[in-house]
Amino acid sequence: MHGRHVERSAPPPVSAPARELTARLTGSLTDRWFTALYETPLLFSGILDGTGRLLDANRASVEGCGLDRAGTLGRKFWECGWWAPDPELAERLRGWCEKAVRTGEPFRTVSHFFLGDRSRRMVDLVLSPVRDDGDQPYLVATGLDVTDALTAQRAREEQAEVEADALRRVAAARHREVGVVQRAEQRADERLHRMVLVALDLLSAETLEDLVAIMVDRAVPVLGADGGAVVVREGSDRLRVVVGERLGPEVEAAYRDLPYDSPLPGCWVARTGEVVLLPRRATGVAFAAEMIDVYESTGRDAWAFLPLRVGTRLLGSLAVSWVEERRFRPDEITMLEAFAAQCAQALDRIQHLTAQRASALAAQRLSEALQRSLLTSPPTAGALDIAVRYQPAADGAHVGGDWYDAFGTADGGTVVVVGDVTGHDRDAVAAMGQLRNVLRGLAYDSADGPAALLGRLDRALRGLEVRALATAVLARIEPTPRGWWLRWSNAGHPPALLRGPRGGVRQLADHDLMLGVHPGGPRREQGLELLPGSTLVLYTDGLVERRDDVLDQGIADLTLRLEQIGDQEPQQVCDLLLEVAPPGHEDDIALLVMRCCGPPDGP
Repeated sequence: MHGRHVERSAPPPVSAPARELTARLTGSLTDRWFTALYETPLLFSGILDGTGRLLDANRASVEGCGLDRAGTLGRKFWECGWWAPDPELAERLRGWCEKAVRTGEPFRTVSHFFLGDRSRRMVDLVLSPVRDDGDQPYLVATGLDVTDALTAQRAREEQAEVEADALRRVAAARHREVGVVQRAEQRADERLHRMVLVALDLLSAETLEDLVAIMVDRAVPVLGADGGAVVVREGSDRLRVVVGERLGPEVEAAYRDLPYDSPLPGCWVARTGEVVLLPRRATGVAFAAEMIDVYESTGRDAWAFLPLRVGTRLLGSLAVSWVEERRFRPDEITMLEAFAAQCAQALDRIQHLTAQRASALAAQRLSEALQRSLLTSPPTAGALDIAVRYQPAADGAHVGGDWYDAFGTADGGTVVVVGDVTGHDRDAVAAMGQLRNVLRGLAYDSADGPAALLGRLDRALRGLEVRALATAVLARIEPTPRGWWLRWSNAGHPPALLRGPRGGVRQLADHDLMLGVHPGGPRREQGLELLPGSTLVLYTDGLVERRDDVLDQGIADLTLRLEQIGDQEPQQVCDLLLEVAPPGHEDDIALLVMRCCGPPDGP
């Protein structure tokens, strides 16, 4: 780069001192070479003596810079027009010159300088020390105008910075976009995880309150929601509203029961199946004026109402609320719809489960009523004191075919029996009633012993096509001159227990096939004398059967308990023996206790 353009003309005359100096410095140089040096427009050139006085300079550095030659030559270099407008720069230049002369080392710097019109330019300045034959110091000052080059470099740097800044902005924008995408993906992952957890939680929901607690209080808060409710149709003209805990008991009390044609949006959605979004209070009031009270009582300014639908059936609506007004984003609406779908499936399952339970409970109560109607009170007069107990299974899910009976016969005897029809349903109860009634009919006016009665009963069941299997232990107590004679027969039933007047408990253990297996098969009968003070206990396996133990152990525990009870009234014995039953017993219990109080003709 070079300084301003200079009109080519005759070169200025070289001063005599400069020519003389040149001749001394370079004896081989010619005037022609020296003249060419000063004619070049590319380089500023000048010669300074050891004190810094400008001896000569080429046209480019003087006239080319708009300076006056006569007023420039002979002055100190740093006082010339190139530097004079800036005293601080002039002083630095003086120091550079003195340093170059003192050290004998060239000095180079880039500095600004001034043209004749005081405009500022930049120069790449070199001060080169030289000596003549007489060892006198001189400085050759050369300079290159680098203003345009520096300007172009600065322009390139500025452009590069602009481009770099643009790239940084693009990178930042892309980083923000990536961040937005990553956050969206993270939110999506979190919401998907939440939906999976909600689906698992909903499996445990058994009531509408459970459903609301999971959906309203634990699921939708992932969307920033704060409370809500589930609206369910009840009957043909009412809607039940179950409100989440976040909205408080006052809101629950105010809206728990609403007419089917209520204008409130939750009711409207439950009727129409349309989604209603109310992002602002004004939107809600425009939808229904009744929303004013909802806003005031709940303190929630934004609401979303979504239908609960399974297939073509509309079950109700899901209401979700936010404390502040908001704008519903598409992804939030999608999430709400997914929650509503999960809620609808759970609600459908709960409604079916509730209906099944109601039906099962009705059947249970009917069966229990039927069973208890068949279990009549035992005879209470005379020397035989009889007490009975019936206790259904602890879970109440099924009614079995357990039964007891005690009645007098036409010939003055007493028949006691405890039995168990297999199964736990109304069929078992019905079969139990048939067995009981047939047995009564067979035994009342018959002198047959227990084994014969059980055989006749077994054959009658086959002939009457009562398709049931049952166990039973049947005893017949008959008066004798000394007291009572006890005969018994066992059809596959747990053994009866007999406690003597002075203690000691005996198991009446022998048994034959259960009823309904082989009606024509033989049956055995045993007998013994029953002394006053003796206690006979008949029971079903529900009293002694334990999940993690053998039946014999339960019978042994019952035997020990009867021994420990001592001489007690039958009612007390029943209550004390029921304590042996396992907690939460899974089978019904029938229990009969008979105590021989005295001889037949005693008081």
